[in-house]
Amino acid sequence: ALQPLFKMSYSCSKVGDPRPGQPYTGGNFCAFLPDNKEGQKTAMLLKEAFEHGLTFQIKSCNEEEIVTWGLIPHKTSWNGGKARNGYPDAQYLREVCAVL
Repeated sequence: ALQPLFKMSYSCSKVGDPRPGQPYTGGNFCAFLPDNKEGQKTAMLLKEAFEHGLTFQIKSCNEEEIVTWGLIPHKTSWNGGKARNGYPDAQYLREVCAVL
């Protein structure tokens, strides 16, 4: 079974963001991992990346800053395959662990 990974509701920007040190309201971000040994290992690595501020980024869009996913790939859908950031995707865990 796939389990939700985490949800971000608030963040403070970092150096390199459009307004460093300013707080931003998050959005509804949900990612899924398989509930198995590989998925649990990946969850620990993703949690570490989150704690180091690598999961999300702030982008300027139409003179407004928005919180978006960073460069680490996440599965945001239960289905739709790789093309739609969903499952099935037999290579996902291997690919995300290589990025992490």
